[in-house]
Amino acid sequence: MKQIILVVSILCSGFYLSAKQVDTVTVQSASMETEIKNVVILPADYETKTDMPALYLLHGYGGNHASWIQLKPDLPDFATKYGVIIVCPDAKNSWYWDSPVNPKIRYETYVSQELVQYVDNHYKTKKDKTGRAVTGLSMGGHGGLWLGIRHQDVFGACGSTSGGVDIRPFPENWEMKNVLGDYSSNQEIWDNHTVMKQLHLIKPGLAIIVDCGTDDFFYEVNEKLHKELLYRNIEHDYISRPGVHNAAYWTNSIEYQLLFFYHYFLKNQ
Repeated sequence: MKQIILVVSILCSGFYLSAKQVDTVTVQSASMETEIKNVVILPADYETKTDMPALYLLHGYGGNHASWIQLKPDLPDFATKYGVIIVCPDAKNSWYWDSPVNPKIRYETYVSQELVQYVDNHYKTKKDKTGRAVTGLSMGGHGGLWLGIRHQDVFGACGSTSGGVDIRPFPENWEMKNVLGDYSSNQEIWDNHTVMKQLHLIKPGLAIIVDCGTDDFFYEVNEKLHKELLYRNIEHDYISRPGVHNAAYWTNSIEYQLLFFYHYFLKNQ
């Protein structure tokens, strides 16, 4: 396994405050044999803390590791307010899958194993699933639920905002066929790689939050997810309010999700 390389640099932007840390770290992925950039946001009082929870916050299609801090420049304030380390990986347009057709795309393995191990080894984290949560927007909303449900030994809580929680109605969109193959000839693969087909894996205790704007093109699939979770008697928080698939919605919705995860971490201290 190649040596993990740490590159620390302060993001030179107006959102950086001297009392807080916003780092960019480069992590070597052994599974993909490549280096991946990640933003790590530390609370202002990080040096005085131990056993801190970590929230893995995932970007959407077309985004990268810096998308969330650019979208929500006051994330460091929330990291301090809630005493949480926020980790934003770069996953290109992978949808956070391990591709069944391209062995060079293994972002499920990267986030759920390699990155978590790196963060636990280099930061003062609580090294238990009750100290980890994962969520994101759009493609990252799919990723938050995909990773949270499939790796309940790693993450104790998961979420999605404006998430593509059922990919099958969108077979020609967002480069998904580059990761899964064409839908027409790989329908079983697509079925097996959608969040809607993972619900049977959910065990009691996994904390779940889902939200989506009523005018979002993903609203219908989120409504179906909510109803299916209710049918299966799976506990979850579901928020539906006016909004579309845009930054204005996400900068608001992430504050509700941060509060949700804060209460989860607090309950499991």
